[in-house]
Amino acid sequence: MTVLARLCEAAGFEEVKTYIVSGNVVFRSGRQEHQVRSELEDQLREYSSKDVGVIVRSGDEIIDTLARNPFPDAPGNRVMALFVNDMLPVDPLEGVTGMKDEQVRLGKRELFVLYPEGMANSRLRIPSEKKGTARNMNTVAKLAEVVAPMA
Repeated sequence: MTVLARLCEAAGFEEVKTYIVSGNVVFRSGRQEHQVRSELEDQLREYSSKDVGVIVRSGDEIIDTLARNPFPDAPGNRVMALFVNDMLPVDPLEGVTGMKDEQVRLGKRELFVLYPEGMANSRLRIPSEKKGTARNMNTVAKLAEVVAPMA
């Protein structure tokens, strides 16, 4: 994660903080979202010699995602927010396969997924997951805590 922090600093981002080893990075920037994404993708491409997709959310959006969790009584490790850059389907179940007991809800710029029995044995496949990244609500809560003083 130190490499990711250095790449963000090289891109000109300030107050860079990383959280757990899964690509979560918080920073301050006056640039537009598409500029931040493009700059970070360029830095990652130069470092790794391959394209790496980046999902960007503002601090306010992270805090709002946590507040809009449609499964607030479920354990945080059983609810995922699937963040995507592309448009979400109008029907959150469009193209979904392997659904058993899971529940999927449409968010603003994310899909919320409840895995009542956990993800380990789930066969759920969501087309958007190929172009997005998922974080459980425990992680979203921690990120909201980190960004709150910056938002």
